Parts: sequence; structure tokens; C-alpha cells
Amino acid sequence: MSVSYADKPASRSQELHLRQSRCIRRLKVVRGSSPLLPFSDPEAVAHYVDGPVRQVPGFYGLQQMTRLLLAERIQDDAHVLVLGAGGGLELKAFAETEAGWRFCGVDPSVEMLGLAKRTLGPLASRVDFYEGTIDSAPFGPFDGATCLLTLHFLAENERRRTLSEVHRRLKLGAPFVVAHHSFPQDVEEKAKWLARYAAFAVASGVPIANAERAIAAISERLPTLSPEQDEALLREAGFADVALFYTAFTFRGWVAYKA
Repeated sequence: MSVSYADKPASRSQELHLRQSRCIRRLKVVRGSSPLLPFSDPEAVAHYVDGPVRQVPGFYGLQQMTRLLLAERIQDDAHVLVLGAGGGLELKAFAETEAGWRFCGVDPSVEMLGLAKRTLGPLASRVDFYEGTIDSAPFGPFDGATCLLTLHFLAENERRRTLSEVHRRLKLGAPFVVAHHSFPQDVEEKAKWLARYAAFAVASGVPIANAERAIAAISERLPTLSPEQDEALLREAGFADVALFYTAFTFRGWVAYKA
């Protein structure tokens, strides 16, 4: 499926400018709404595994870096809390490489937890699954924790509370790795970065119409914050040595440690 932006083919810079203009128009008419939570839709769940690779630049590298950052501090027999574990992609990446790690996987979608179990296969025996939010997770304490591509669904106050609850469940000095949409929130800057996000998705095989719908959904439904706001929330929750390790268009990732 294609979308015609003009009567004649446009240059790449013109296409980017047009996408930015469309983003700005959408952002100026945004109304408050609940976060985008499609993960109870069986069709969305069935196609989930194909999505992150085409929408998140360096997706596999992000998983590998997350594992390495955990492994710097935790032991071969560590117990790791994985918040937003539905789908099982990061759980599989961790479990295949770290044979001694055990996991606690938490996700609010029973459908996505089912997908995680299917993705993991025999490796699922090393994971305790919990349906729900951070409040459903045991208190541990855990040797480390991750939360990938999840926190952007939570409003600021709930995000602050969730980070505090993760902190409460960790051992002193434990690493916490987090990554999600986090980019400037000024209208024009936001439009620019969302257009770049869409351009990456299109270049990775996502139909233009789908990429534009994703921009609209992020603009109107996700309570995204700026990187400065996200870092401040980590510190407010009690984490120290907050360090940026991943930046990819609209995505940012940090490692921090329980102080």
C-alpha cells in the first residue's frame, strides 16, 4: 500500500518535511486519552514478534546491551525481574546466553504472557510468570531488573510509582536497565523525531500508511516524556549513577543502580 504525497515523486528530504508537517498538525489537536494498549487483541499479539525489529532501531543490539549491562554486576545464578515480559523476546535473549539466570516475568496481558511461553519453549521452565503490573511481582529482592519498551505506556505519576516499586524489589547496588520512547516534547521537535521514527519503519518494510497510523497513536495516546524527565524520575525513585547507553531516534535507554 502506498500514499501519494504529491503529484510528482518527492525527494527524501521533502517526504520527511511532509511527515513532520503532518505530525505537527496531529499534535496540535491531541486530546487526552488512555494509553495505547493493543496487547489484548489476539491479532495484534499474533503479529507482535515481527514488529519490534522493524520499528525499534537496533532492537537485537538493545537486547544484547541490556544483557551485558546486567552481567557486569550480577552473578551466574542471578534472579532477574523482567517488567513488561509479554512476548518473551528479551527473556529468550537472556535465557539462551545466561544458562544460570532465573527470571520473574511480569505483564498485564495474559495473551502476551502466553506468547512469551510459546516463544521461550523449554526455556520457560526458568521463568515465573505473573499477570499484572509491578504490584503483582514478588518482593524479591532481585539481583537485577529490566523494563524494555514498556514505560512509555504509563502516565508520569504511574511511571514514577512503578519505578519506586522496582527499586523496592532490588538488592542494594542491583542494576536496572530501561528503554522506551523518550524524546523532546516541544511540538515541532516531537513531530521531527516521530517522522524519523516513521521513516525508519518504512525503510524496514512497514507500509507507509501503517507507519503514519503509528505516529498518530503515539502522538495522541502515549504519555511520552522528554529524556530529561525520564532521567529525573529514575533519580526520584532512588536510583543512582543513571547513564544513557542507547539512543535511536525516538528511543532512549538507561542503566541505573539501586542506591
